[in-house]
Amino acid sequence: MVARISTVAFQGFRAQIVDVQVQVSAQMPAFTIVGLPDKAVAESRERVRAALDAIGLGLPPKRITVNLSPADLPKEGSHYDLPIALALLAAVGVLPAEDMAGHIALGELALDGQIAAVAGVLPAGVAAAERDQGLICPALCGGEAAWAGDLEIIAAPDLLAIVNHFKGTQVLSAPEPGPVDMDAIGADLRDVKGQESAKRALEIAAAGGHNLLMLGPPGSGKSMLAARLPGLLPPLSPAEALEVSMIRSLAGELTEGRLSRRRPFRNPHHSTSTPALVGGGLKVRPGEISLAHRGVLFLDELPEFPRPALEALRQPLETAEAVVARANAHVTYPARVQLVAAMNPCRCGHLDDPE
Repeated sequence: MVARISTVAFQGFRAQIVDVQVQVSAQMPAFTIVGLPDKAVAESRERVRAALDAIGLGLPPKRITVNLSPADLPKEGSHYDLPIALALLAAVGVLPAEDMAGHIALGELALDGQIAAVAGVLPAGVAAAERDQGLICPALCGGEAAWAGDLEIIAAPDLLAIVNHFKGTQVLSAPEPGPVDMDAIGADLRDVKGQESAKRALEIAAAGGHNLLMLGPPGSGKSMLAARLPGLLPPLSPAEALEVSMIRSLAGELTEGRLSRRRPFRNPHHSTSTPALVGGGLKVRPGEISLAHRGVLFLDELPEFPRPALEALRQPLETAEAVVARANAHVTYPARVQLVAAMNPCRCGHLDDPE
């Protein structure tokens, strides 16, 4: 018998459906995971084995084969633990296989059967709603998943709670959406005393959506003015807030399922690498320009940034998209930002200072 359940693989801003197939056959005992798993996915078998032992369900002395389809798509992350465990329970008859096939699951298992929070629950919930499927996720991510739309959500604290829910002995209630931060202002421009010309320039930049470069000696208030630009911008619309929250969810920065109407403000250090700024890295994560989507990206000490990093910002600023191309991945993240930069008149910061 082959039991199935769905999960997701993240390719940039998009959640691609992965079919988790588990077969238990009467052969030499073994536990094999195939389908281009990375190290974290390959280690799932030990976490799944320990979690099942913790709830009193040992693995049968048979050959267990887990296939992650499509097999040519690289699988990364620990969120495959829960779908593998649920499909395995369906394969041995503990859970109803037809119910598992109608859900998307993701979550990391602890050795005692607890389900730890993972990144990307909100995009997974949106994908589940589009496919008219249910979502099984950690209880800590339930408030985040509830923002995905009208779908069945099972947010469980541990593996045993999911088993009891499908058996009808302990039905889990649907999670409530996380809180919404309605404070769209944050730092206020009225806190700045003086600097009337600079404040006027900031207001014009906010009204027209212009990029801005501030030049002045240290201590003249450049960073303070830049931090108050998001307060001049209108609050995020509900659709924009959901879009920004999906990016934050992929980056693991969406805590307690809290959505905010405030425009993002990112202030990376001048030692930031090119992948950290525009996206990339080993697992192709969103960069600072994407985390600032629909908000402000502030580059303080602009001349100190590496030239390749600044050159890499050209295309995202023109197209409002950060396209990261690698040999094994080609992903696109949204990057519609307002760029604000600040610099000193010279390295010492006091060019033409009469003192």
